[in-house]
Amino acid sequence: MVRTFVAIDLPQEIRERACESQEILAQSGGRLAIVDPANLHITLKFLGEVEPGRIGPVIEALQAVRAAPFEMTVGHPVCNPPQRPRVVWCDATDAGEGAALARQVDDLLAPLGFPRESRPFRPHVTLARVKEFHPSLIPQVACTPREPAGKFCVESIKLKKSTLTPRGSVYEDLVEVPL
Repeated sequence: MVRTFVAIDLPQEIRERACESQEILAQSGGRLAIVDPANLHITLKFLGEVEPGRIGPVIEALQAVRAAPFEMTVGHPVCNPPQRPRVVWCDATDAGEGAALARQVDDLLAPLGFPRESRPFRPHVTLARVKEFHPSLIPQVACTPREPAGKFCVESIKLKKSTLTPRGSVYEDLVEVPL
């Protein structure tokens, strides 16, 4: 089985800004699983464990994506949920193109047996997962830079393979689909 997801990659400048925030978060008293900066992305659709023989049809379906490149802004870190967070992330905003792209991916993959998303698409970049909460996390999040991490042009999406290891996930691009 191949653990896969469809994502928007981030440019290096935004990864570097996010890494600055991650260094501040790491100083909290909680136990956090900090996402490797090289792995920072925006998930459009998580497919989960996929049989190797189904990867080809997924790639073929994704090749049918039709969208124009668009601007997206990655914000500053916030806790989710705010009072007892399980995740620290940066929201991402655009003029609705990200949600339309996520719906299109859903529409293209549904005939292959991948269930449609039941929740509305909320673009975000996960910086850390909270393994053990400590109240010091909330002020640490408040100490991260308040200005947006940056704006970039989304020009492609990627089907990624995720291999879980004791040291965290290792991602491999299976296909890049230009917009």
